[in-house]
Amino acid sequence: MLLQISNSQARRLFMSRQGLCDNPTSKQSRGALLELIERMGFVQVDSINTVERAHHMILFSRNQTYRKENLNGLLEQDRALFEHWTHDASVIPTRFFPYWRHRFERNEAALLERWRKWRREGFEESFASVLEHIRAEGAVLSRDLLALEGGSKKPKGSQGWWDWHPSKTALEFLWRTGALSVDRREGFQKVYDLTERVLPPSVTEKRVMDVDFLDWSCRSALDRLGFATAGELAAFWDGISPAEAKAWCQRQLGKDLVEVEVAGANGSSSRRVFAYGDIEQQLEQLPSTPGRVRVLSPFDPLIRDRKRTERLFDYHYRIEVFVPEAKRQYGYYVFPLLEGEKLIGRIDMKRQEQALVVKGLWLEPKVKYSAGRQRAIEAELERIRRFVGQDGLLFEKGYLKDTS
Repeated sequence: MLLQISNSQARRLFMSRQGLCDNPTSKQSRGALLELIERMGFVQVDSINTVERAHHMILFSRNQTYRKENLNGLLEQDRALFEHWTHDASVIPTRFFPYWRHRFERNEAALLERWRKWRREGFEESFASVLEHIRAEGAVLSRDLLALEGGSKKPKGSQGWWDWHPSKTALEFLWRTGALSVDRREGFQKVYDLTERVLPPSVTEKRVMDVDFLDWSCRSALDRLGFATAGELAAFWDGISPAEAKAWCQRQLGKDLVEVEVAGANGSSSRRVFAYGDIEQQLEQLPSTPGRVRVLSPFDPLIRDRKRTERLFDYHYRIEVFVPEAKRQYGYYVFPLLEGEKLIGRIDMKRQEQALVVKGLWLEPKVKYSAGRQRAIEAELERIRRFVGQDGLLFEKGYLKDTS
């Protein structure tokens, strides 16, 4: 008979692996921030800045003493982190770079073929000239190369990256395949340089075998998920296929892995998943979760896998940035609310002039808006107000929405 893991245990195990069971008030040094990111695996980067950028919101939700300058120092001075692609643009521990080098080699031919089909004009001839320019002149922004091309702009009505000018396309392709790395950002624009000038030789010169890459991809994902289906393991780094992950799991069953059943939220059916063989000891040592209310980024790893989120938390979430305004259920960029180990609602807020303005608050149908919960929400909003440097906290009339 399979081990049965309760829904509460499953939530806390996953949250603990993602740093959400830590003391959110403990003083965080630069080294402690690096340790947190290594435990999480990566932190997604996104440009939307209605309150603060996603990576800062993700890290602040785990520790209110988080400081942006510590992240910048790890990226641009210590080179302990680098920026690249998981399922999306992310900040990743530099010691993982050899596995990304292997990803580049696995994916380069397929990426090149796909871009050849999507591009409306040739772009490969610009690879050598872009590399030579950077080698001779140093790090560049895309706009620097655009100026050298004569200042041509993206065509009117452009729909995406396939309309980039040739050197911009070359920069992105060379970054995606490892020749270039992000040296830093100016504003939110990537500044590219040769990888060997950005990252230390200890990681750029190291190579891994395909079998080691597969084993690392699955084990490191399971470390950070606590339990998972084969598909969830594959999706975590988005570097291997579900079939590869499934085959790895089958080989490890009875060795390092066991199958367990995880109960769904609110009495929903359980799900058979994989876990390490010491899962019972892990469950015995589970920490409690901080009881405070916390605002999560829409790109927080706790909710990144929407199906997993619904299964564990009985919480449906979608980001409505690309939904036409008239069809939005909540708002352009709405933040989930976490209370203890439960997702209790969502909030629409933005920086407006010198205030943090709450436009809408929706609690889940079975969650009551008590005086105590109101104080807890306002306390979290005050923490965020101070973090983003706004002078006041304002609530629009009718901000509390009826979800009955």
